[in-house]
Amino acid sequence: MKNLFFTAILLSLTITSCSEKKDQVAEQQPTTESNTMMEEPKPAASADTASTTAAAKPEDEGKALVEGADCLSCHKVDSKLVGPSYQDVAAKYTDADIDHLAQKVIDGGKGVWGDVPMTPHAGLSKENAQKMVKYILSLKK
Repeated sequence: MKNLFFTAILLSLTITSCSEKKDQVAEQQPTTESNTMMEEPKPAASADTASTTAAAKPEDEGKALVEGADCLSCHKVDSKLVGPSYQDVAAKYTDADIDHLAQKVIDGGKGVWGDVPMTPHAGLSKENAQKMVKYILSLKK
């Protein structure tokens, strides 16, 4: 009974966190139609960084994409939140798993890190998901 209650609270917290982020994105970028999928996060660029974007490492671009998405509502770099820490993910996987992990970010998943599912991010491109995963894997201790 406690597990069911705990899971229900975590699920409602996750849904609330994700919906608040979506509302903030909707305020910043008006859309012409309602879209329930996560939109492609756009890294923030200033005038100084715009010229160096082409030369940026995939890990740097991945970090900006992670910070612009809803990832940080469930994950932290160095400690478990709702999902595993990025350092725990980096310790478990290698660069050979980048495509697999990028697809899991897009499709969502459940069971590898516990019973709480990771929400899908269907609006995310495979290329940006790979950049995000490369950033996460670069955090290996």
